Amino acid sequence: MTTSAIAEHNLAARLGDAGDFAGAIAACARAIALGGTAPETYLVQARALQGLHQLDEAEAAYAQAIARRADYAVAHRDLAQLRWMRSGDARHAMAMLDRAPDTADLALVRATVLTGVGEVARAAQVLDRALDRAPDAVALRLAAAGVAGQLGRASAQLDHATAALRAAPASIDAARAAVEALLHLGRIGEAAALAERVVAAAPNDQAAIALMATAWRLAGDARHAALCEDPALVRTATIATPAGWRDLPAYLADLATALDTLHGWRTHPLEQSIRHGSQTQVDLSTVETPVIAALFAAFDAPIRAHIAALGAGGDPVRRRARGGYRIAGAWSVRLMPGGFHTDHVHPAGWLSSAFYVALPDAVATPPQGWLAFGRPGGPTVPALAPFRHVRPEPGMLALFPSYLWHGTEPFTGDAPRLTVAFDLVPA
Repeated sequence: MTTSAIAEHNLAARLGDAGDFAGAIAACARAIALGGTAPETYLVQARALQGLHQLDEAEAAYAQAIARRADYAVAHRDLAQLRWMRSGDARHAMAMLDRAPDTADLALVRATVLTGVGEVARAAQVLDRALDRAPDAVALRLAAAGVAGQLGRASAQLDHATAALRAAPASIDAARAAVEALLHLGRIGEAAALAERVVAAAPNDQAAIALMATAWRLAGDARHAALCEDPALVRTATIATPAGWRDLPAYLADLATALDTLHGWRTHPLEQSIRHGSQTQVDLSTVETPVIAALFAAFDAPIRAHIAALGAGGDPVRRRARGGYRIAGAWSVRLMPGGFHTDHVHPAGWLSSAFYVALPDAVATPPQGWLAFGRPGGPTVPALAPFRHVRPEPGMLALFPSYLWHGTEPFTGDAPRLTVAFDLVPA
């Protein structure tokens, strides 16, 4: 048995990363008993408690981390997000941050939280004050560019992005931000040229590919159709009924029940595409609950069929295909009536997905609750509409390139829309 608080902390961190939250909590307790009172240990403990949905205890542990380091930005962010998801109360989410020191890192956290709760103008004010003190801070500039874009301030967006690029000429993030601003201003040729350079430097960056494709579409460049509108790039298939269930509806009913137990949140997490809904906080591909594990086993056949059907090619999807795959994160989303996903991409993915567990009756009315492809996640001049919609059906898995803009149309009625999603990378 170890007598090192540091060793126990390191073990707790590894166990937490592996999803063994009970083991992580026990290791944290041993570290603390051995005198390990570092704020990092309380952060690991808090995240593990949250993973087990012991939320009051998780909040207390985050508070302990912050009590030991008042400007601990990561702990502030996680606590604010937890409070927001539990309550939907922006003031409660910001309470600890409002008493925290005024550092650049905490300005970023404040702006993140304010943006996530819908107070984008306040986020801009926070970032402006921080930039008065640190005008060359790249992270602040990038955050300010994003907020300016959301507020429709295209010129300010470009000013912030170019300032970031001047401060960090090799930054892919800054270059992408400049492309976004150029698209917002309608300077399509410049946006396309810069996006092409970014993709050349970071060929697997899905967000950069999406921006390049957007610029091509706006320019009427035929390369957009090959990159995004090839029908073979999007595949839908109904999964086979897992063994042990009499039919697919019975399986989906049990799956919905299991997923509902993981959706104990009032509202969406920060920095995600969900609006008016919740998202699970554990990697579902690691969950050992039989009904959930059966789902990922059922995904294997349609995933392999899609990869095989893609064939060979030099585009960003086919050139990476090696026949195998690895799941790089999986989650569930429950949208409530009026809910939707803002249009987005998955920057670190290869193939992304949507699996439909339970759907509201409103999906019978196009395009309520439908999956939309091609509408950019940021403003463009001119604006672009989706070029394709997919009507969801219970038990259907949709697979598509991670760089393809996708979102969910709002829907009406009384019933929620329950899905599972995951990203794949080649293996």
